[in-house]
Amino acid sequence: MHRFDAILIAGPTASGKSALALQLAETLGGTIVNADSMQVYRDLRIITARPTPQEEARVPHRLYGHVDAAENYSVGRWCRDVGEVLRELAEAGRVPILVGGTGLYFKALTTGLAAVPPIPPDVRSTVRARLQSEGASAMHAELMQRDPATAQRLMVNDRSRITRALEVVLATGRPLSDWHREGLPPLITPSRAVKVFITCERAELVRRIETRFAAMLQAGAPEEVRLLATRHLDPSLPAMKAHGVPWLIRHFNGEITIEEAAAGAVMDTRRYAKRQLTWFRNQMPDWTWLTADAAYDHVLRTFTG
Repeated sequence: MHRFDAILIAGPTASGKSALALQLAETLGGTIVNADSMQVYRDLRIITARPTPQEEARVPHRLYGHVDAAENYSVGRWCRDVGEVLRELAEAGRVPILVGGTGLYFKALTTGLAAVPPIPPDVRSTVRARLQSEGASAMHAELMQRDPATAQRLMVNDRSRITRALEVVLATGRPLSDWHREGLPPLITPSRAVKVFITCERAELVRRIETRFAAMLQAGAPEEVRLLATRHLDPSLPAMKAHGVPWLIRHFNGEITIEEAAAGAVMDTRRYAKRQLTWFRNQMPDWTWLTADAAYDHVLRTFTG
């Protein structure tokens, strides 16, 4: 009987998380479970760097490519899906190895999630239109009146969280802080998980991001995105905003060259990787930061020790 229930592997995009998870799953008889908000989409195998069919054949993989691009998949949906997978794996006696770059998924997994009901579309569109016309600071001031506990925790320019908190209080009549108190419990007790964040020297990470995007272009990413574009989905859907997708669509529309599309996609990915580092440093201070090579030995030693 292990002291730990799960292995959690996070890190910036292109840092070597998936290869590490594969290595550990083969050694420990584990199942790899997706914790990346873009790799859930069926339409985007190549451009989101989902595991290849060959990798998926080596060990069981769960929650990859199980959602249609037309859906607005949320952290709440992922928690429900991953909860079922974790129960199945516990019954089967398999080690869950959760891997991905989406901090909110790991946060919800280990600290729980507010049980907020769905926000009506009209409330959501009204709040977002006001954000455009009035700006974040005006919205923050209103939130300070309606939900001071949440407003005090947020930066004045944190557009997405201010918007979310206002939507909740306007739709439900109750502040987000109330909902948080009645939330869903964590699915994994943090002290019963081996938690590693994969680090990579900055210049090396940039090189990997550039190399990987070039490889995606060779492997068929343009055709994948061209097929997605023929569906004429709402551009605000998460799948339509995956790194590289908007740039390649602009290229197909004749607005930019393929080289410009690649440069834009790489720049977006680099900025995202930087945000991932900052977010985990601030939000998940109890994770162990290691290179992928060092992480293999650390996880193995800790999990089996």
